[in-house]
Amino acid sequence: MAFDEQLTERIRRGFQKARVRFEEKRMIGGLCFMVDGKMCVGVQENRIMARIDPAAYDAALRRKGCVPMDFTERPMRGFVFVSPTGLATDGELEDWLKLALKFNPKAITSKKHAPKLIPQSRQRGMKPSRRRRG
Repeated sequence: MAFDEQLTERIRRGFQKARVRFEEKRMIGGLCFMVDGKMCVGVQENRIMARIDPAAYDAALRRKGCVPMDFTERPMRGFVFVSPTGLATDGELEDWLKLALKFNPKAITSKKHAPKLIPQSRQRGMKPSRRRRG
């Protein structure tokens, strides 16, 4: 699935204007903008996904072009899709970016599971060392 390159460029300019450092990661069917290692906004087809404060979720849904994010067919509170009708101007897009950036410091980073560490004595068939008493 392709994503809108013009919308993607508008988001880049919005973050640059706000002097926000970000990373881009390709995800299933789109592109995700990560801020401080956390998902902030994304582009899927011609709409954006915004990660916002769950406390602002209901108010956001009343805005033009905004619907619950139902990517998995189960809406997730705090994640919304905004269609092109809600992104017609740069000001509208910037408002969504500001809303997502406002929540970003409070957002939880998804933790990668650290690999289990095996004591050196147990690696490669080694027997644990025994201390001599004496």
